[in-house]
Amino acid sequence: MTQRRPATPRVRVAVAIGSNLGDRAAHIAWACDGLGRVLTDLRCSPVENTAPLDVPDAQPDYLNAVVIGRTTLAPRALLEALLRLEVERGRTRPGVRSARTLDLDLILYGERVIDEPGLQVPHPRYRERDFVLGPLARLAPRWRDPVRGVILAALWRSRRLPGRG
Repeated sequence: MTQRRPATPRVRVAVAIGSNLGDRAAHIAWACDGLGRVLTDLRCSPVENTAPLDVPDAQPDYLNAVVIGRTTLAPRALLEALLRLEVERGRTRPGVRSARTLDLDLILYGERVIDEPGLQVPHPRYRERDFVLGPLARLAPRWRDPVRGVILAALWRSRRLPGRG
């Protein structure tokens, strides 16, 4: 009699996609396809055009999207897969926050909080970035921010209150 190995649990994850060099729309579409090789149950938000934030020099506007899906990869292995996809699409890193063909950020990994060298989850700035939080809250409104314990829809509503940025 053969023993069945227990199935590896699939963890829900969120990834932000951005591009501001070259054919931005093609880079975003390619990233969604590429993420389909790494994630199952993939859902992608609409693509938004946004001005660059916190960049060191003048840069073109970004196209941004957010995807959610499920993975059996550990957090570090998933990050490495994202970095490989960036490189495959021509990403170079000439400086911090420089323009890029493709940027893939791991935003959420289930309900985990991770703070390791080179890997912070939740992404430390996702709550302040409307182009990430808004689409993410629309895709998964009941998902809880693992640090604040608040559902994403409520986080998004709090960003939209009068007097808030």
